[in-house]
Amino acid sequence: MLPLQVIDSFLLNYNVGQALLLVFVLATVGALPLKSRRIIAANATVFGLVFIMTPQSLAPVHYLFLGIVLLVVGPVLWVTAER
Repeated sequence: MLPLQVIDSFLLNYNVGQALLLVFVLATVGALPLKSRRIIAANATVFGLVFIMTPQSLAPVHYLFLGIVLLVVGPVLWVTAER
């Protein structure tokens, strides 16, 4: 297990938006082998909500716009997914 000082020194170079974007990309890549568009859609919708609810003091404003885009793309992917 990594000591907290190593994780803290790594995260000091980045803001919360960048860390959330990394988690979103890793979650999406992790869901790709399942080949389910509904899981990708749920992932996009949840992270859209997370990006929108992140305070402006912790992340730049362009992550808010990314959240809005993900909230539009997520339901579209859900509706177009096959059952």
